[in-house]
Amino acid sequence: MRKGELTRAAILDVALDLASRDGLEGLTIGLLADKMNMSKSGVFAHFGSREDLQIEVVKLYHHHFEQEVFYPSMKEPRGLPRLQAMFARWIKRVSVEIASGCIYISGAVEYDDRPGAVREELATMVRAWKSALLRCVKQAIEMEHLRADADPDQVVFEMYGLILALHHDARFLKMPGSVSRAEVGFERLLAAYQIAQQEPQPKQAAKQGGKSAARKTA
Repeated sequence: MRKGELTRAAILDVALDLASRDGLEGLTIGLLADKMNMSKSGVFAHFGSREDLQIEVVKLYHHHFEQEVFYPSMKEPRGLPRLQAMFARWIKRVSVEIASGCIYISGAVEYDDRPGAVREELATMVRAWKSALLRCVKQAIEMEHLRADADPDQVVFEMYGLILALHHDARFLKMPGSVSRAEVGFERLLAAYQIAQQEPQPKQAAKQGGKSAARKTA
């Protein structure tokens, strides 16, 4: 990488840390310049505006998320094993973000009613992740790992709800055991949608025993 590219990458790394802690709206060129020991104009030269900087931070966060959660999970077999891997790695990442903050979650609060390019970029990234989860759930249904009448959208909705509850209880309420509760919730979710095992058929010997008893009675 060229010197300019290295500097830009370093600025984005610091910007991501700041945005995770203070939110995307708390990210300013001035604050970033202080952290980087650079002039405001020096930072501004790498980004056209504060909004462009925020968008690049969202993209970088999504890139890290894909590298840590999505791509490793894709190495698992299709269907339920891959879905379980996705959730396990998602939980692992959120566990780390309890201390720093999750841009997907904090960004949703910041931009839920704030239209603009940053909101659209953030929403696009979240939709991309939910679409990946949805595809995986549909594959699990096709492979008969989950029931045919399972609603993929509902499964993803409940998975996302578990992550939001985990982040809320662990980060906001500081409640211990939140990770374990989310994991238990996911196992219960899967159990509710998995194909029930058929009851074993009565043994033939029992039938024969019944016939023998009938002969003796006769």
